[in-house]
Amino acid sequence: MIYGSGKAWREAGAKRVMLFGMSGLGKTHIASMLRRSGAWFHYSVDYRIGTRYMGELIADDFKRHAMQVPLLRELLMTDSVRIESNITFDNLAPLSTYLGKPGDPALGGLAFDDYMKRQNQHRAAEIAAMLDSAHFIDRARAIYGYAHFVCDTSGSICEVVDPDDPDDPVLSALDGLLLPVWIRGSDDHTAELVRRFDRAPKPMYYQPQFLLDAWAEYGRARPGPVDPDAFIRWAYARALAHRQPRYAAMAKRGVTVDADDVARVRTPEDFTDLIAGAIDAKALPRAAAPAELLTRGTA
Repeated sequence: MIYGSGKAWREAGAKRVMLFGMSGLGKTHIASMLRRSGAWFHYSVDYRIGTRYMGELIADDFKRHAMQVPLLRELLMTDSVRIESNITFDNLAPLSTYLGKPGDPALGGLAFDDYMKRQNQHRAAEIAAMLDSAHFIDRARAIYGYAHFVCDTSGSICEVVDPDDPDDPVLSALDGLLLPVWIRGSDDHTAELVRRFDRAPKPMYYQPQFLLDAWAEYGRARPGPVDPDAFIRWAYARALAHRQPRYAAMAKRGVTVDADDVARVRTPEDFTDLIAGAIDAKALPRAAAPAELLTRGTA
C-alpha cells in the first residue's frame, strides 16, 4: 500500500484513493462530498467512459433512432440540429441506455451478438479510463492545484481485471498510485440493491464468461423469446454474488471499509479517520505476528 500506516495517511500531503465496490454503496456519495470540500479532485471513471471513450458511440446510436423520425431525419441531414449525450457524474443514463439489455427487440431488447459487442466496447473503455488515472492525477495538480485525488470507479471494475493475478496490468498500475478502498456491503445491503434493481432494472456490464453462461442457462430454463427486463433481473443477483470474491481479492491490495460506516461519513475529516482506522486495522495483524509466534513457541 502507498500508505504504510494510519499516521502516514493522515500526514500525507497528497491523499489518493480508489473507491470500488457495488454500485449504490456510497462511492459517488463520498467522492462528491470530497469534491465539494474544494480540496479533492473527483475522477469519475463512468463519466470518462461515457464521454471520452464511448461518447461518439452513444451519440451515433441516438442519431440512428432519430433518423427513423421524418422531421428529425430532415433536420439531421441538413445539419440543422445537433444530437449529443448530456451525461453527468450523477446521471449516467446515456451510457446505460447504450449498453442496453439482451432479448426480444419487440420488448426493447438487443440481439445477443449486438449486446455482446457493446459489452466488449465498454470493457475496453473501462480499462482505458482506469489507466487514465495517472494522467488525471498529474492534470489535477498541474492545472487546478489539487493534491488530493479520489478515483470513483465503476461497479464493474472487478470484471475487467484479474484480481487474483499479482501482475494484472491495470491493478499493478493503479495500486502504485492510489490506495484501493473496498466499500463492502452486508447481506442486507445486497438484498436492498436487488430490490431496488427489481423495481427499475438498468443495463450494466458483466464479465464475458459469466454473461455467456447466464444467457445459456436462462435460455435452457425459459425457451423462446427473452424478455430483456426479466433476464437482467435474473442475472443481477447472480452477478452480485459473482462479484463479491473478486472485490475481496482486489481488497488485498488495499483496505476494506463497511458501507454502514461510509454512510456515516459527512466531512473529509470523517473520511480521513475512517481510512486511517482501516489502514491500521490491516497492519495490526502483521505487527502482532512475531509476538503470536513467540507465544506459540513457548507454550
